[in-house]
Amino acid sequence: MVDVGVLGLQGDVSEHVGMTWEAMCDLGIEGDVVEVRERGEVRGVDALIIPGGESTTLGKLLGEGGVDGEIKKLAGKAPIMGTCAGLILLGGGSVYSLELMDIRVKRNAFGRQRESFEVDLRIPKLGEELYHAVFIRAPVIEGVGGNVEVLAEYDGMVVMARQD
Repeated sequence: MVDVGVLGLQGDVSEHVGMTWEAMCDLGIEGDVVEVRERGEVRGVDALIIPGGESTTLGKLLGEGGVDGEIKKLAGKAPIMGTCAGLILLGGGSVYSLELMDIRVKRNAFGRQRESFEVDLRIPKLGEELYHAVFIRAPVIEGVGGNVEVLAEYDGMVVMARQD
């Protein structure tokens, strides 16, 4: 049994809960997907997803509730994934950063809301299948440290990475 937490403070929470549940079912992984809103709930998950949203707001909410400290403790024990604002919070260079990855992230790298787009990305580590990606005021990874593996690029820019 695996319990995957989705940070439920703000942002694309329900979308991430639904897609995570669907992926677990498709992969035959038994467990639950739970929304994590308080610091005590972080301790009960085997993995955590920090979804997209507004990174400044998410950062403030993480600090106010003490959830940020619990996420930092979880980092050495369980996988943590961040999408969009979650990526911004995992990396450095932001006012509200967990600094859990050795990356430098630029917010809104592809422009404003009206410049949003969708594209099929190649993620070689996951095989030949293309993955549909949605870029809505999306960040880009401008710099990676030596222990960071680049997983996907779009138009020569790093959009997905993994550390440890």
